[in-house]
Amino acid sequence: MKADFTRWLPAIAKTTNRRTVLTISGVAVLGGLAFGPTAVAAPVTTGPHAGAVAAIDLATGKTREGATAESALTTGAGAGTSTPSTGKPSRDELIPHGVEGAQSRIPLDDAQVANARAIVEAAKESGVGERGAVIGVATSLQESKLYNLGHLGAYNDHDSQGLFQQRPSSGWGSPDQITDPEYASKAFFGALKNVGGWRELPLTAAAQTVQVSAYPYAYAQWEEQAADIVAQLW
Repeated sequence: MKADFTRWLPAIAKTTNRRTVLTISGVAVLGGLAFGPTAVAAPVTTGPHAGAVAAIDLATGKTREGATAESALTTGAGAGTSTPSTGKPSRDELIPHGVEGAQSRIPLDDAQVANARAIVEAAKESGVGERGAVIGVATSLQESKLYNLGHLGAYNDHDSQGLFQQRPSSGWGSPDQITDPEYASKAFFGALKNVGGWRELPLTAAAQTVQVSAYPYAYAQWEEQAADIVAQLW
């Protein structure tokens, strides 16, 4: 079991034409961050401190000057409401069984929004629909806080990497594959589709059947924010 981290470490990133991977040369690690099956589920309701913000900006090449069209994803505004835009999924489609327990929420930077978008697009292509997208985004919020994490050295949970903290040694793919957001997301959804009756399961049960986490109820806390993200990106 990993000890809880109470601060972020400096971060750099390796960038390819497909992805940005945060690595140990000091990756930004938030207190309570989920590192795969043995992660501690700790609700996170505030953002990273200023040092982490600067590190992530440096790692991803992003700046925070000016609001973006996706800034609503970070505010939680409209949480628990239906989505008015034509063609957008309804709240009942996104959260058909209601949320389980207290909900957590974090602000998102550009890198996290881009990763969430990759998950949503993979959900569409995989045929799991809006509900599958919510399960995928919530799972990644728990496992990596929607950061595409490379190998973290001593901080790694075994060989877990990527948005879903998938393990090459468990057959999820090579390190390069599981740190490709599109590949990792489609691998997650492929496994989800093999879970019998997954659409009728509570989110935490569906996610846990795929992830086999030591903390199976941790995924539930992200359902509402995941639904808000999917509603806006769908």
